[in-house]
Amino acid sequence: MQDASRPILKLSGVTKKFNAFRAVDDISLDIRRGEIFSLLGPSGCGKSTTLRIIAGLEQPEGGQISLDGTVLVSAESGVFVPSQKRNMGMVFQSYAIWPHLSVYDTVAYPLAIRKIPKGEIAAKVGKILHQVGLEGYESRMAPMLSGGQQQRVALARALVYEPHVLLLDEPFSNLDVKLREQMRVDLKLLQRRVGVTVILVTHDQLEALSMSDRIAVMNAGRIEQMGTPFELYENPRTAFVRDFIGASLQLQGRFVDARDETATIELDGGGRLQGRLHNGTVPKAGDEIVASVRPEKLVADAQAESANSVEAVIKALLFVGDKYECVLQVGSQEIRSFLPRPRGRAGYEEGTHVRLMLPASEVVIWPR
Repeated sequence: MQDASRPILKLSGVTKKFNAFRAVDDISLDIRRGEIFSLLGPSGCGKSTTLRIIAGLEQPEGGQISLDGTVLVSAESGVFVPSQKRNMGMVFQSYAIWPHLSVYDTVAYPLAIRKIPKGEIAAKVGKILHQVGLEGYESRMAPMLSGGQQQRVALARALVYEPHVLLLDEPFSNLDVKLREQMRVDLKLLQRRVGVTVILVTHDQLEALSMSDRIAVMNAGRIEQMGTPFELYENPRTAFVRDFIGASLQLQGRFVDARDETATIELDGGGRLQGRLHNGTVPKAGDEIVASVRPEKLVADAQAESANSVEAVIKALLFVGDKYECVLQVGSQEIRSFLPRPRGRAGYEEGTHVRLMLPASEVVIWPR
């Protein structure tokens, strides 16, 4: 009987260099059985290289990787199990669907090369096509399929031989916005039905937040922070994570003092705000700081001034449905943020003044 508490995939001190450049720099990860784990970060951060190392498409210079207790890679011992022997499924960004094969033959291919009996192949292909919603498409050729259907074929091909781990490299990047939203939900439901462990590489924070059980945020080949989507959004440990996960309204100023875990700051251009100190670190009086608050936490159009409010001028405004993207002038500072749609009236206008109330418990004071 398998121990669900034991990591199915373990990376320890994995390092990959391209000449002098460290694409992956001493990464250690424990991937839990049955979870969706995302590697999230900007282009060039090392997330895809990490996935390729896990898949066996790149060989690291340092570290060890084990799958379900079996060592796949050990730089110290010279162990390197080739990709075709790792029992991992992979869906590439391009899907890599062959135009000359039918849906059935494409999905059956991994089983055929493993010399599985034809009757068993038919049963397995039928089952997985049902699970991905492609029953009745067995005879269709790739050029006759939509982008979403091609992705489902790629998923079926990767899952048909029941891999230990499913690796997804930017799987939604070729889909339009509406289809991406649909496929995020469909993939998560499919993963729950099949029970496979998924490692997802993405630069899209919305994909990672909405789909993942846990996320590792990567930057410059290293892991900045790892945790649940809620933990990363509500309690970022570094400024990089704060700025990469979600949006935040940020005001610059100088530290005044702190009492009972509540800090007071003087904003550049005038005005004062109160907030809580990041990680409890108390700056010195006069130190430069940044006051950060998530846009959904602020209250716009507050009728009366409060101890924690600022007046802003709307310099630019974009209506995006459930909110406004905007550029605000707060004192001498120009900031980009979101404004929630106001209740009881049509909306905002460029050039008008709006008062923003920032709850002190939601304002986080960071060193600058």
